[in-house]
Amino acid sequence: MTAGQVLLVAVLVLPALGATVVAALPRRVEHGARTVGVGFAAAAFLTSLLLLPGPDRYGWFAAGPAPAVQPWHAVQLDWVPGLDLQFHIGVDGISYPLVVLTTLLTLLCALYTRWRAPAGGRGRTLVALLLVIEVGILGTFLALDLVLFFIFFEVVLLPMWAVIAFWGGDDRRRAARKFALYTLLGSVLLLVGVFTVVTAAGTADIVALSNGDLLTRGTQLVAFSFLALAFAVKSPLWPLHTWLPDAHTEAPTVGSVILAGVLLKMGTYGLIRIGVGVTPEGVAWAAPVLGVLAVAAILIGALVCLAQTELKRLIAYSSVGHMGFVLLGVATLSAAGIQAALIGNIAHGLITGLLFFLVGAVKDRTHTGDLTALSGLRERAPALAGLLGFAAIASLGLPGLAGFWGELFAVVAAVQEGGALWLVLGIVAALGAAVTAAYFLRLLRRVTHGEPSPAVAAAAPAQLTRIELVTWSPLVLLIVAIGVMPALVLAMAYDPVAALVAGVGR
Repeated sequence: MTAGQVLLVAVLVLPALGATVVAALPRRVEHGARTVGVGFAAAAFLTSLLLLPGPDRYGWFAAGPAPAVQPWHAVQLDWVPGLDLQFHIGVDGISYPLVVLTTLLTLLCALYTRWRAPAGGRGRTLVALLLVIEVGILGTFLALDLVLFFIFFEVVLLPMWAVIAFWGGDDRRRAARKFALYTLLGSVLLLVGVFTVVTAAGTADIVALSNGDLLTRGTQLVAFSFLALAFAVKSPLWPLHTWLPDAHTEAPTVGSVILAGVLLKMGTYGLIRIGVGVTPEGVAWAAPVLGVLAVAAILIGALVCLAQTELKRLIAYSSVGHMGFVLLGVATLSAAGIQAALIGNIAHGLITGLLFFLVGAVKDRTHTGDLTALSGLRERAPALAGLLGFAAIASLGLPGLAGFWGELFAVVAAVQEGGALWLVLGIVAALGAAVTAAYFLRLLRRVTHGEPSPAVAAAAPAQLTRIELVTWSPLVLLIVAIGVMPALVLAMAYDPVAALVAGVGR
């Protein structure tokens, strides 16, 4: 195996091995087990960084544009020879940013849990579950075989259910059941879609299936219908989003960070990699419907946020709107739109991950998430209030921060499509962005301004702790870096996106 192939396998094996070791350690070494989990998460993160090709193909900086079809590194081994199934994984410019985002957020969540485990169970078990979730998410982003993609897609279900059900809030069991039921529905639909493609094409290899050359138009329409519904549940796309606010509201802080930061991206990534890549005629046929639903998610999510009185639930509904911009970009089927989706995915993961960390810190200090009981945070905890303000303005799309580019490109791509429908969709999406600014400014006015409420006045500690500074700083720096240099995400995806757009006939 080449060095790149070793790294590719290692990025999956390390968190899996870490989860096994942490779970096997005796109970008396609770904190030591958490530290071991952090070590494995850190090793996976460093390994993911080394996957970026460079002058020697394994360095830090790309020597040229990313390959359009073949991944930078790939491993293909016989898995089930009788069914012609391959253990085929690889990484390219579309999947690489999501791989790094996954390993980074898992590391930060494991580190946060090392010092501050939520009530409800042992912290080491939570760390082990986070590592298992990491394996499933990474496998989904790396899989180049449809059956393997489906299996990794399903690995996430049970551990995420357990995180919500055992470490969540007062209504955690109902939220966990709702999450599981919706996800199982998506799984069934995904399985039918995968079965339809594999049966018709005679192969599950995503590289061979690219551009839809092995599938008839009718097969693509049927397969995409099932695949799109499955990915819409996971994204989530309105009106299949109702599991998300409950799951976010009841999940522990680290569960919400992983859920919003990377788990939702499994749906949008699947829509790009499989929906656009494998069934291009199907996605072209459904593009107007996807665009309408995406804009509905943007506007409805923003309006619901204006009426929210619970802090964590507001951030959860904001995800519905932000993922609407991602789906709108995909629906345009243009290079600018898919680039908008890619950078929107990364920006949302960083910004919403930071927001959930901050909201968790506010609730830990004040013991409430009720907006009517929170005011004057800047008087009691100015650093926390300042970071909350930073994350809020990043999420509303302020130029110079990461959230700006995805929303801008999605609206521009919709307008550039031409025609009355896409022009209206672009205008309504822009109005949704304005409403997004309104509800975040309303949030800041209520929480950070005014005289400290009793809950805020009694909050302790007022200053940020060391673990909070360590876990939040990388997110702040990356939000600024990508806002200033969007090419950090977009440059490596240029050729793969061009190949996808060419496959759709654009």
